[in-house]
Amino acid sequence: MPASESPVTITVGVTAVSGVYARPDCPFATLVVAHGAGAGMDHPFLAGFARALNDDGVATLRFNFPYREAGRKFPDRPPAAISAWRAAMDAAITRAGGGPVWAAGKSFGGRMASMAVAEGMPAAGLVYLGYPLHPPGKPEKLRDEHLYGLRLPMLFLQGTRDPFATPALLESVVARIGPNAALEWREGGDHSFAVAGVKLGAQEVGASLAERVSTFLRRNG
Repeated sequence: MPASESPVTITVGVTAVSGVYARPDCPFATLVVAHGAGAGMDHPFLAGFARALNDDGVATLRFNFPYREAGRKFPDRPPAAISAWRAAMDAAITRAGGGPVWAAGKSFGGRMASMAVAEGMPAAGLVYLGYPLHPPGKPEKLRDEHLYGLRLPMLFLQGTRDPFATPALLESVVARIGPNAALEWREGGDHSFAVAGVKLGAQEVGASLAERVSTFLRRNG
């Protein structure tokens, strides 16, 4: 039976953002999932990803960043995004019953999660769904400095055609982070993990990544 989804209101400073919490029977972990810069928590990719994880025994909490909640197009600056991450993690931890709580995010959401952890946010580990290592066409502008001090388990899931992460550069970064970081490729995948010639909806694409993530969480739990 699919895990039921419950709406959650998360207080972030003087404002509040929406969330969706889903808890299967006896989850072995909880994963907090943040959206990317161009879509909110209800995007089919994230919904499909979270629901497939629920089916595999992982509780999930998806949430909106404040800019998305307010209907703005431009992402929050890091301080505001990190505050939202801290609040979402607190909300997940209170529901986790002492089990491990991981942080994950699509692109911008994953990068902000890693910055929050670098600033002291507790997490059992990090999962990046398309880490935005550099702007498209600008591999010299790396967003990697804060990653090297992180010692918790990290999984980078990336498409080989993702313009936000040149494969050789990302492989070099992951190797430099050390053995706590793992990199798994989706062959032919773009920044949304879509593969040319493979007709899958965004929900199905998101769901297709769940098994890799749940396996990593079990291995590092």
